Amino acid sequence: MELYVKRFNELSVDDLYAILKARSEVFVVEQNINYVDQDGRDQYSFHVYIKENEKVVAYLRIIDKGIVRDDITIGRVLSTIREKGYGKEIVAAGINVVKEMTNAPRIFISAQSYLLKFYEEFGFRKVSEEYIEEGLPHTDMILDLKR
Repeated sequence: MELYVKRFNELSVDDLYAILKARSEVFVVEQNINYVDQDGRDQYSFHVYIKENEKVVAYLRIIDKGIVRDDITIGRVLSTIREKGYGKEIVAAGINVVKEMTNAPRIFISAQSYLLKFYEEFGFRKVSEEYIEEGLPHTDMILDLKR
């Protein structure tokens, strides 16, 4: 198992293909979300992922501030294998990347609402009411890094 942190232009074609495949497997096939995944934000992101046996088993992207919001944004959080702790590992790694590679005072996430308690374990707090995004209930959350 290896953790990778790369900017878009550092990704090989094989890396990008594996990432997009994992995102499609989880969001399109498993969660049945009908959306265009390639939203023009990948080019302005850190891509944080864990590979095991050449397969992406966990992933998230950290979008630069000013692209989606004034805050750094974490999105496309996924784990392709359940019950092995990859979800917690990838979120912890993403938070560490933000702390080490940016001077951001906070992190924003539009969290699927069923994962609120999961993100609260990392210190994220709700900052919005629930809303529907891409057909699923979401809630905005913020993690203050300067506390």
